[in-house]
Amino acid sequence: MGWLAAGADHEVRLDAGRVVARNRQGRVLRSVPKAVRETEAYLELRQLHEWLVRHETACREQVEQWLVRSLPVPTALIVEVWTDEAWRAPLRDLVVVPVDDAGRWDTGRAGLLRDADVDKGLGVVDLDGETGRLTSTQIVLPHPVRLPDLTDLREFATDLGVKQGTRQLFREVWTRPDDADARRRELTRYAAAHYRELRHLQARATAAGYRVQGGTATVKIWEDGVPVVASVWIGEGDPAWETETGPLGFTDPAGGPVRPDDVGPVAWSEGMRMAAALHAGRVIAEDEESA
Repeated sequence: MGWLAAGADHEVRLDAGRVVARNRQGRVLRSVPKAVRETEAYLELRQLHEWLVRHETACREQVEQWLVRSLPVPTALIVEVWTDEAWRAPLRDLVVVPVDDAGRWDTGRAGLLRDADVDKGLGVVDLDGETGRLTSTQIVLPHPVRLPDLTDLREFATDLGVKQGTRQLFREVWTRPDDADARRRELTRYAAAHYRELRHLQARATAAGYRVQGGTATVKIWEDGVPVVASVWIGEGDPAWETETGPLGFTDPAGGPVRPDDVGPVAWSEGMRMAAALHAGRVIAEDEESA
């Protein structure tokens, strides 16, 4: 952006996410002088920067929500927000799938999102490397566990050097076992992860975006529009106490248990992803290190 007058002898502007100042001779200063920090122009730029950070965070969180929920999104909405870099960055190169009027996904026309135009629709690159346009009224940003060609798409993205602003293709996924006994065993796969202090486990859970309340870390997932809560016991009491994680469990929003057999593929994958993330921060015992 351009320079704004900040007092008689200085100008300020936003540069790479921070406010910088220059003097009357045009030399950019290493730090902003105290007198400049008290000007209205400087304070307005600081407020603008803080708003832009909040806006970018909100855009990333919304796109992440669209992906995890895998619900149809109006194509017109993608076109509307595409001009804003805060939206474009988390959307670009995500796999999008057109949805017909009956709500059916046409995965055969899936492609990496590259452009959005009010007249031409969404520009994509398909698995064959061909560019095309999606003109359906709705599209979906699928959770990777719901992509039938995930391995091929990952290889294709790697070949193209794609770096997604929202973790989709290379998001960690866990496929729900077909066997009921195997499903029950999987729920304990990441249990008994030892932490020397409860506060360390709490901090790891919150840093990863999970809610911590009542001794559990939880994440709410919408499976075909129906909410399911995945939870892992992490302990309660003095934050300095030792603790270890419990098995993964699923409930409805009211707290009623949901059987492993009834957990959908997205909820299963995201619940296992949380359990694995908490397990990864454990204290490694000597016998594990030598194994």
